[in-house]
Amino acid sequence: MKTAVYSFHAYEQPYLDAANAGPKHELLYLDLQLNGQTASLAQGCPAVSIFINDDASAKILKKLQEGGTKLLALRSAGFNHVDVFAAEQLGMTVLRVPAYSPYAVAEHAVALMLALNRKLHRAYQRVREQNFSLNGLMGFDMHGKTVGVVGTGKIGAVVCRILHGFGCRLLAFDPMPNPEVAALGAVYVSLNELLEQSDVVTLQCPLTPDTKHLINAAALARMKPKAMLINTSRGGIVDTRALIETLKAGKLGAVGLDVYEEEADLFFQDLSDQVIQDDVFARLLTFPNVLVTAHQGFFTQEAVEAIQRTTIENITAFERGEPRPQHQVSSGLMAPKK
Repeated sequence: MKTAVYSFHAYEQPYLDAANAGPKHELLYLDLQLNGQTASLAQGCPAVSIFINDDASAKILKKLQEGGTKLLALRSAGFNHVDVFAAEQLGMTVLRVPAYSPYAVAEHAVALMLALNRKLHRAYQRVREQNFSLNGLMGFDMHGKTVGVVGTGKIGAVVCRILHGFGCRLLAFDPMPNPEVAALGAVYVSLNELLEQSDVVTLQCPLTPDTKHLINAAALARMKPKAMLINTSRGGIVDTRALIETLKAGKLGAVGLDVYEEEADLFFQDLSDQVIQDDVFARLLTFPNVLVTAHQGFFTQEAVEAIQRTTIENITAFERGEPRPQHQVSSGLMAPKK
């Protein structure tokens, strides 16, 4: 099946080619994001594959459908960038990669915690400048600290297992408690209780209408003074402007972000010779206790291989008319919880 692969990156090709060795779909690699200007490039492609920052709004989906596209194959688990209701009305099938490597994202979340706690990003720069002073680099023992995990699905559960090994006290918040997490000794509490009691708060939940700006000014005000906030889920879960005001007031100890609300115009590109036009993001980078990575939490060999393999399997199954209900995105998944 002819497939337009948007937001293609060179690191994907070996894995896509290997996965496609049997099915031999015709893959059109496009190192461009899907948007109003590039949608026409998929003309005549029954399938289109997109990544997390591509625009799959109703207007764009209509253009794809008019060009013959019937399948939207996501190279991600998240689907907040897709107008699923519009896709259903247009008769388009949307398939995602529901799981690839929960270890990749979970380990990155914990890596951010450790780097911020022990000031590794600052220590690295000091030593390179032959400054071996330890002033300002003191951290704390993770052992015995209270960590609040918001979202205890597959990724959140792995985070809990790692932190349990550190000897942390675990609090959890999720509308659907995970027995595996409870078995580790984690206590499920309300979000307010979690924010008020945790030394570290880590976000592992999907972006839905319910979780948009879940961490807003009111939520940040509930957190302990000098607490740490980690977000490796989706940028829209945190109100960035409220976060900046909280940081300016000195009410947070550290913030680790692998995602950002408006990352589509920034991440996965080399902008080193340009002036960043996003003033909110630029302000965020000025804080010494903020560590930002460019949505690389998923980026391990195992995860990328699994993503590309599942994407090709989804395209093949669609071509053969084989249902993949666990991989299909429906409007029911988007509905806000009552």
